[in-house]
Amino acid sequence: MFLLHKVLLILVPVSSILTVYIYAYPFFHGCGFPAPDGAPSTLIWKKLWDPKPNAGAPFRLLALGDPQLEGDTSLPDPDASYFPSITSLRSNISVAETLAERAVVISDSFERLIASDVPTVIQAWRKKLDLLGNDYYLAHIYRTMQYFTEPTHISVLGDLLGSQWIEDDEFEYRGWRFWQRVFKFGRRVEDEVTRDSRIEDLGQDTTWNRRIINIAGNHDVGYAGDMTPERIERFERVFGRSNREIRFRLPSNDTNEHGWTRTDDQGPELRIVVLNSLNLDTPALNQELQSKTYSFINEVIGQSRPVEDRKTGTIVLTHVPLHKEEGTCVDAPFFDFYENSNGGGIKEQNHLSYHAGKGILEGILGMSGNPSAPGNGLGRNGIILTGHDHEGCDVYHYIPPVEDDAEPQWQAAKWSDAVQTFNRSRPGVREVTVRSMMGDFGGNAGLLSAWFDHEVREWRFAYSSCSIGVQHIWWAIHILDLITIGLLVFALSSAALDTQALIVGLKKRTAGVSRVPKDSSKLEIPRRALGQDQRSGNRGKQQAYNRPRKRIA
Repeated sequence: MFLLHKVLLILVPVSSILTVYIYAYPFFHGCGFPAPDGAPSTLIWKKLWDPKPNAGAPFRLLALGDPQLEGDTSLPDPDASYFPSITSLRSNISVAETLAERAVVISDSFERLIASDVPTVIQAWRKKLDLLGNDYYLAHIYRTMQYFTEPTHISVLGDLLGSQWIEDDEFEYRGWRFWQRVFKFGRRVEDEVTRDSRIEDLGQDTTWNRRIINIAGNHDVGYAGDMTPERIERFERVFGRSNREIRFRLPSNDTNEHGWTRTDDQGPELRIVVLNSLNLDTPALNQELQSKTYSFINEVIGQSRPVEDRKTGTIVLTHVPLHKEEGTCVDAPFFDFYENSNGGGIKEQNHLSYHAGKGILEGILGMSGNPSAPGNGLGRNGIILTGHDHEGCDVYHYIPPVEDDAEPQWQAAKWSDAVQTFNRSRPGVREVTVRSMMGDFGGNAGLLSAWFDHEVREWRFAYSSCSIGVQHIWWAIHILDLITIGLLVFALSSAALDTQALIVGLKKRTAGVSRVPKDSSKLEIPRRALGQDQRSGNRGKQQAYNRPRKRIA
C-alpha cells in the first residue's frame, strides 16, 4: 500500500493536469475567431472580464474538414465465424479414417487457431475500439471548439464518410453515428431555409450554431465518373442539400451612421454558396446531375447584386480545391479516369480543372481583370473554403498584369507570400483548404470571421486555425485517467476495508475488557476445585515427612 500511495501521489496530479489541458486546449493554444482589431475575440480570459466577448465579428464559421467516418467495411465479415478452425474441426475429424489422420487434423486446426483465428479476432476488436474512439475524438474536437470559441455557424467541408461505395444500411448507420455521436445535438440544415431566395437577419436566429452546413465530398457521393442520383438522394436526405445558397443581411437601425435601415434590401449582405464541385469537370457519368449543378451556378449569378456593389460578401463552400500549379500545395494537379467500358468518367482528381475553377472565380465571384468591365473587373468580395487535401493549404488566386493583346491567366500563390505584395487594384480572392480534422492530421479546426468594415463599406474576412494534436495524445490521456481512477478506487476500497477491520477489532477488544470485574479481589474460586488442590498439596507434604531419614554415622 505504501508503494501504491507513492504512485498515486504522482499519477493524480499528472492525470488531472493533462485532463484539464485536453478539455481546454483552445484556451491553452490561444485559439479564437479573429476580430476586426486583429486579436482573437473569444478566448476564455476575455469571456471573464469582457461583458460583450463576441462584439467583434458577427459571423464566425467553425470549419471542419474531412472527418471520413469509417465503418463495417473495414472490419472482418460479421457473418463469418470468429474461430473457423474450431467450427470446421468436427467435420474434418469425421472425414479422417485413422487415429493418425485425426491427430494431424487436430494439430492443423490448433495451428490455424493460434496463427490465424486468434490474431484476426484481436484485430477485429481492436478495430472496433479504434472506430469508437475515433468517433469520440472527433466529437471532442467539435464540442470543445464550439464551447470555447462560440461560433455562429458550423460547416463540414465534405468527406463526412469514408467511402461512396457502401451499401444503404451501412450509410444509414454511419449517418446515425455522425449525428448521434460525433455531432451530437447538431442538426441538418432544413431545406426550407435555403429555398425561395430567403434572406434573414444575421444573428437573429441563434439556432444556427447547432445547424451543420454539410458539403458533399467524393467519399460521400463519388466523383463525376461514379456519382449517381441514388447517392445524391441519400446524402441530401441525411445531411442536407448538395447545392444551396444561404443569405444573411446585416441588421442596423442606425441610418445616420451606416446609411441603411433594418429593412433595406441594399444593406450589407453575406451570401454562403454551398457548391457540389465534384461534377463540374467532364466526362461525367450522369449528365443530368451535372446540368443541375451548372443550373444552380447560373441561379446564383442571376440572383447576385451587381459586381459594383461592394456591400455584398460571398463565402463559397465546396470540397474540391481550385486549380493551382504543382508545388503551391501538397497535392499537385491530378486526374484519373475510368475505362471506356465503365463510362470513361472521372475516377479521381486532386483539383478542379483550370477552366472549372475559372468558372467559379469569374462566374460566382464575377472577376475578370478587365478594367473596362463593370466594377473595373474586380468582381465581388469574398473567400473560398475547400477540403479534400488533408494537409491543408492557404493560397491567393489573382490575375497578374498582362500585355494588351495577351489573355489574362489566373495564378495562385501562397497566402503568406501574396498578402505582403498583392495589389488591390487587381482582382483576386483567398482560398483556404482546411486541414483535415482526422487524428493523423492533428485534429484541426478552421476559424473564419467575417465583419462589415463601415469605413471602406465592404466585408472583411480573416482566418485562423486550431489543433488538438494527433489522436494518440487523446487516447494516452484518457487511458492514463482510467488507470488513475482504477488505482484510486482500489486504494480507497483497501483503506475502507482496513478501517472496517480496525473498528471490528476495537469493538471485540472493548467487549472483552468489559467482562472483567473491576475488583479482582472478589474473584470466586470453586470450593471443590480449591479443596482438591489443597488436599493434593497436603498429601505431597505428608509424603515428604514420612520419608525415612538418613542416619548419620
